[in-house]
Amino acid sequence: MTASAVEIQARTLSGYADASRLRQVHDRDWVLDQVPDHPEVLLDLGSGIGQLLRSALDRHPSLRLAVGLERSEHRIAEAAERLRPYGDRVALHQADLTVPAPLEYRPDVVTMTSVLHWLYPDEDRILAWVRDHLAPGGHFLLTTYHPARDEHGLGGEDDIVRDALVDLGTERDAVPRVFAAGEGDAGGTVLPIATRTRTIEDLAGLLERHFRVESVLDRDAVVHIEDAGQYSHFHAATFGDYYSRLVPPARRAEFFRAVGDAAWRRQGERGWVSNMPVRLWKLQPRD
Repeated sequence: MTASAVEIQARTLSGYADASRLRQVHDRDWVLDQVPDHPEVLLDLGSGIGQLLRSALDRHPSLRLAVGLERSEHRIAEAAERLRPYGDRVALHQADLTVPAPLEYRPDVVTMTSVLHWLYPDEDRILAWVRDHLAPGGHFLLTTYHPARDEHGLGGEDDIVRDALVDLGTERDAVPRVFAAGEGDAGGTVLPIATRTRTIEDLAGLLERHFRVESVLDRDAVVHIEDAGQYSHFHAATFGDYYSRLVPPARRAEFFRAVGDAAWRRQGERGWVSNMPVRLWKLQPRD
């Protein structure tokens, strides 16, 4: 994949079907294993290209409706094509989850996989919305990643981006200031993902305002890659142009190459690119 293609991919968030195999496919199956028997309506928040919805429809013939809310029009278009064979068992809506609009559906299952950190610091709005929309006895299945963070609030993908910025000439000690000041063409703070991701303790307090925790499951999400280009592709499909705004437009092709190179070095040094805890919360609305 050429650098210019990676930049286009980042703008359109395309290619996620391939990129998700590095991490998200494991979450999808893990979450669907927790869906109660015979669900009728399932709602996926941040439904992306419709992979979870398709798996749910295949696994649960009882589903009469699988609903997806997704912000990216490009991903909705890809999901619509993928889910076309399911006809009127599918409904897709473009939506900003930080300001969710009322829906006519009362799902008995709501899912959200690796999305909540993008809603920081407004997570409470979507949590209240889910509580109010779930059918009686319904379940909310939520996955959250929890990378270790340093004193600057950087961790997880931020660490790979930090290495890439250093490769492009930024002093390592100056990287937190690049995030805070939005140097390059960012035009403002690019909040580190590890800062966007609340700690398990903080998140538990937030969730408990609206839900009771029925159970939790924990695992480690480990990413391995075959070469640097694969990770450039993964980063662009997963994070879009979020991080690349830290550099001027003329250097963004270099940035994506540097991210891939940094990940590939990690693979060689550690045997993996990233390894972080992920939690699956099984929740029910408070009475």
